[in-house]
Amino acid sequence: MQSLSFTPGLAFLSVNSPIVPWTVVFEDEGVAGYFYACDRSQELHEHSIMDAMLIYNVAALAKSDAELKRPEPQRIASVEWSRDGLQAALYLDGTAQALYDFEARCGYCRMDFPNFMPEEGDTWRKSSHAWSDAAFQRFESNLYA
Repeated sequence: MQSLSFTPGLAFLSVNSPIVPWTVVFEDEGVAGYFYACDRSQELHEHSIMDAMLIYNVAALAKSDAELKRPEPQRIASVEWSRDGLQAALYLDGTAQALYDFEARCGYCRMDFPNFMPEEGDTWRKSSHAWSDAAFQRFESNLYA
């Protein structure tokens, strides 16, 4: 598991799968935090991003911190890959927020956003990013099998 301590509004964590060519990236450039599924075999950067999921909105996170009287806005982002290198989970402060399944070519996140109409030729499911407890339980059980 690779982790990063960060302040919301500025974060970058890129973690390669143990098998080529998969990579996941957690990024927060000030407005929102996103989690990306990437194929590093692609020559052009814009072609390497296979899917993106919204993890949080920075303003909403700051409001929540203020309401909870949280003294420090520091967070911890962690990424864990499955043993076979085909699934990756993103945790914020120890709570799973998103899961990518590279074999099934789909992603799950608690925000279920963004979603797009299916297009001809799509290789990745983007019509839903709804969180799946069952998919996450399979991911976790395979970590310790």
